[in-house]
Amino acid sequence: MNSRNPLTGKLLEEGKLLPVMEEFYTLQGEGFNTGQAAYFIRVGGCDVGCKWCDVKESWNASDFPPVSTDLVVKNATGFPAKAIVVTGGEPLLYNMDYLCGELHRHGMRIFIETSGSQPYSGSFDWICVSPKHDSPPLSDMARRANELKVIIQDNTDFDWAEENSGFVSPSCMLYLQPEWSRREAMMPLIIDYIKANPKWRISLQSHKYMHIP
Repeated sequence: MNSRNPLTGKLLEEGKLLPVMEEFYTLQGEGFNTGQAAYFIRVGGCDVGCKWCDVKESWNASDFPPVSTDLVVKNATGFPAKAIVVTGGEPLLYNMDYLCGELHRHGMRIFIETSGSQPYSGSFDWICVSPKHDSPPLSDMARRANELKVIIQDNTDFDWAEENSGFVSPSCMLYLQPEWSRREAMMPLIIDYIKANPKWRISLQSHKYMHIP
């Protein structure tokens, strides 16, 4: 994200400013950490733009004026839970070093949700890579993943899931998650697939069932 103000541009490069779309305290609804209370930091800007994305309004980073990362940290550390989820958009479009350093200094555990399409920065306690066809994960990001979460929209996505499972470490947790608008059609197929291929687990968007953010 560029800025005409040289100081603003420098602070963005250093990660001391971030185009934060929203922040909120809720329960993690997907994947390995489902059910945990966590503070979410959603960063604006995305290089992928999936047609089924449920936060399309996050794509254009210019819609979100940069805010002080120190203020974001202050907000995040004001809640009882010690878990932080950094998501987007695509958060790794930005330098995450400063944010992670400050959050860790306050004793927080930091999770990231990323497509893996951008180089790694920061220091995360849990990395969830959700690979996208149009911009596949970098090999380094695939190797770093603690969790591979593949969205299943149609039958071809099972092959995509298997392809990506070959790039992650043996300890990486493997999840198949139905695309929300296709969940009724895809759920039985995912269940049958996991029964036949038990290295996979199912991930549901439980926050949508609970009607929480």
